[in-house]
This record gives sequence, C-alpha cells and structure tokens, in this order.
Amino acid sequence: MTRIVIENAHIATVDPDDTEIAGGHVIVAGNRIEAVGSGPAPAVPDVVRRIDASGHLVTPGLVNTHHHFSQWITRGLAQNSALFDWLVELYPTWAHIDEALCHAAAQGSAAALMLSGCTTATDHAYVFPRDGGDILGAEIAAVAALGLRFQPTRGSMDLSIDDGGLPPASVTEDTDEALAATEAAIDRWHDPSFDSMLRITAAPCSPFSVSAELLRGAAELARRKGVRLHTHGSETVEEEQFCREKFGMGPTDYFASLGWLGDDVWMAHSIHMSDADIAAFAATRTGVATCPSSNARIAAGTARVPALLAAGVPVGLGVDGAASNESGELGTELRNLALLNRVAWGPDAMPVRRALRVATMGGAQVLGREREIGSLEPGKLADLAVWKLDGFRHAGIADKVAALVLGAAAPLTLLLVDGIPVVEHGHLTRVDEDAIARNAADAAATLARRAGLH
Repeated sequence: MTRIVIENAHIATVDPDDTEIAGGHVIVAGNRIEAVGSGPAPAVPDVVRRIDASGHLVTPGLVNTHHHFSQWITRGLAQNSALFDWLVELYPTWAHIDEALCHAAAQGSAAALMLSGCTTATDHAYVFPRDGGDILGAEIAAVAALGLRFQPTRGSMDLSIDDGGLPPASVTEDTDEALAATEAAIDRWHDPSFDSMLRITAAPCSPFSVSAELLRGAAELARRKGVRLHTHGSETVEEEQFCREKFGMGPTDYFASLGWLGDDVWMAHSIHMSDADIAAFAATRTGVATCPSSNARIAAGTARVPALLAAGVPVGLGVDGAASNESGELGTELRNLALLNRVAWGPDAMPVRRALRVATMGGAQVLGREREIGSLEPGKLADLAVWKLDGFRHAGIADKVAALVLGAAAPLTLLLVDGIPVVEHGHLTRVDEDAIARNAADAAATLARRAGLH
C-alpha cells in the first residue's frame, strides 16, 4: 500500500464537530484516509508523494446531488423562459440525442464538475429516445474515463403531451418498459460496496411527466433492489397548481401517497415547501438537492434551505442541468448557495461553514454515502480537494473557508478520487481537455442540425 502525504495545510474536516486544523496534515493510504492531524505528518512507510500545501485549504471533495449531463450540448437555449416553457422549447431538441452525443456531453459535464472540486456526482438521466441507443451506458463509460465517483439514475417518463404531460411521445416510454429498463440498469451496473465507484438510482422524472403507476412501481422496484429513489419536486408554483388541479393535493402529499417519502429518497429543488411539507420531509428523513443557480436562471425561486436544515432534513448541493446552469460547475454553487439564501432569508441564513457542509457531508447524506465520503476522517474514502488560496484573488482573506465560499472560484492544486489524482494544478489528468471541448462542440452542432435549430 502506497501513501500520499499532504502537509502544512489548513484543513476543514467537516466531521461531526466541524474540526478545523491550521497547519495540519492528511495521510492517504491506498484509497482511504489514514490520518488527519495537526503539525507535520508522522513518519510512515511507502510514501510515493509528499505535498507541501502551505497557503492551501484541504476539504472533502464536493458532492453533486442533481444534474442532467446530456444538457451540456444544449447550453444557451431558452434563455428567458420559466420552467414549463423552457421544457416545452427544449424537449423537441432532446428528442434527438443518442449515445454518441451523450458520451460527449457527459465528458463535458463531468470535466466541469471535477475542475470545480467535485469528487462524487449523480446524473438524472431521464430522456431515452427509442432510437437513441445505450445512452446510460455511454454516460457511465464517459465518466469512468475521467475518474469521477458516479451515481447516475435510470430515469423515465411515461406521460407525453398527448397524455396531459409536457414531453413529446418520442421520448416517453410505456410504464412497464420503463420499469424493466430501470431494473436492467440496476442489475447491470449497481455496485453497493463501500468502495463503489458506480451506483444506480431509480428516478422517474416529475409529477407532470410521469404517471402515478410509474412512480409507485419505481418505489416498489427500488426497495426490492435496495437502491435509492430520486425525482423533481416542488420546483415551481406551476407544479404546485398542476398537482392540486390533477390530484387534489400538493406535491409532497402526492408523493407521500405513492410511497415516495423516506430516508432512501431525495427530491431535486423543493423550493415551494410549506411548514407542513418540511415537517413531513424531516419526519421521514427525505432528502433535498438544492440548485441555487439553476433556480435563479429560470426564476423558480429559492429553496427554504435554512428551514430545511433546522428541521433536520438532509440537504445537498446540485448544479442541475447545464442548459439551466451553463457553467456546469459545483464549486461556484457554494457562493451562490450562500448569497441567494441570504437574499431570501437574511444575512445570517447561510454561514460559510454551513454552505461547505451542505456541499460535502450534506450531499453524502442525500446519496446515502455518509459512512464513506463527505468528511475527512480516518477510514473514509480518499476523496478530497486541495484548494490554492494564496494567489492574489484570495490572499489577505484570513478565514480560508470564507475565501473558498465567498471569494472567486478557487483553483485546484489537487483533486483525489479514491486516492487517485484526477486533477493536478487545475487540469484533468486522465483525459485531454481540448478533445473534450472539440467533441462537445461537434456534438452540439450535430444535435442542432438534427433538431433544425440552424
């Protein structure tokens, strides 16, 4: 077993006591964190790399709890639309995606995440055109090549515009077909082990594109297979109105009626939540993925994150799709999480250390991986970020966590996933970034031609 030693760093462990160490060390042995402490590292054998991290902050790797990777190649469209209009405009374009285009898009999305400090990500894949090929398999292969820990979903939609939903029929599936495809994806790829680099989640899209039968069936399937559940919920006022008109209840009560509240479930967005909704999530330990930039981009609102956290709801951070958050970066979401929650709920609503916890341990809890990732503690997986904070953009900010959260996007000196360097001095180590850019640009142009956008 070889070791990497990081010394002279300011360390934010995000452990249960929020321990911080000025001038400390982290020892990585294989793919595990072996030691975290103050002062120089003790003498240990088989050290293959020793890093002087003076002027740096070491944190757990960031955890992305909601995304749509395929949207990387449809960025910049529907620029001034609210959610329903945005979806109606983009669904006809997404109907032309296939596995080759999604491979290129997934590499772009994963690269942006990793270069902003993300070590674990989910992707809510739910658009599967009938002639699109193996879209989920293409995404998994693309992400594996970069070295990101991955928890994609096999999503689904069975309510087309002809059935009162939003998507065109070409991207919806028969209910039984969708459930069978979800089970096949779990059987093919899901790895529940402690060290797992790949887990699958069952994820019907949303109340306005999925039948009650598919939601109920997905919940039964997920629990039979021992995987987690994910969907969109309470994202917009229009969704609330849709649920009340169609089901006679709000989104939270509707989900509860179908078995969709529980500690194995997390919802994307959860913006328009009443006190009763928050209490129901807290009582069942249902998680939330908050996506501040995307929610601002489509003017959906700001989730009540301080109230959710105070009630004990697990909350993680998400980028959301790159077509509603064109940067695709998770690191910058730290800043927007802090700022937008302060605009909405007051100047002390989101302190910087609370924002960092949401982005790390909060995300780990939401994905059901708090034993393995989310904090720097001995025995946990070696997923960590080493942020350079002694350049002119951050120098002089004495509080290093404040520099990371409130300052400019911090460059990465090192990003470890499973103990392996996947980003070095701001660049990916495994894949050519110029090739990712070319492939994504070509894929975007191909998709635009297919959809008749040019």
